[in-house]
Amino acid sequence: MIAVLALLAEEPMHAYRMQQLIRERGVDLVVNVRTRSGLHAALDRLVRDGLIRVQTVERAARRPERTVYELTEPGREALLAAVRSGIGTPAREFPLFPAAVSFLHLLDSADALRYLRQRAGELRTRVAATEAVLTSSAESSVPRLHLLEQEYLKAVRTAELSWLDEVCADLESGSLSWKRYF
Repeated sequence: MIAVLALLAEEPMHAYRMQQLIRERGVDLVVNVRTRSGLHAALDRLVRDGLIRVQTVERAARRPERTVYELTEPGREALLAAVRSGIGTPAREFPLFPAAVSFLHLLDSADALRYLRQRAGELRTRVAATEAVLTSSAESSVPRLHLLEQEYLKAVRTAELSWLDEVCADLESGSLSWKRYF
């Protein structure tokens, strides 16, 4: 919701243009509007809730019909409230990884090391993908303001990788060990 509202705060646009900007800016890595059907479902919901409205329907020769949406005043208020809340108040999130780490002792250390390395490998791939988005976006002259979430993701993933590397090294050296429960 917030991504669609934010794009429409910039200017009225059709779904195809939204998808282009979402990909160009790497927003698809931080919000779940990757598919055309998902985006259209979000648009329908926002129209139904009165947060956006249809501005016009474009009909050009040999092109599909395109509905151009615009932000409503209630949509602008909802967007600003969501941005303020999302930035100012850490959400009480319960991600699976820290929960799983709290039960690491249920695995033997070799098994734990194998899966921690697997996670580190996946994170390295994601950091590389984020770096590629940042590089591509810079080459396309996307303003840094629209890339801050990518910078944040890179920083968070890099910090997690550093922690994973330390834990893996401690498991390998034997300085971190435990007795398996079963």
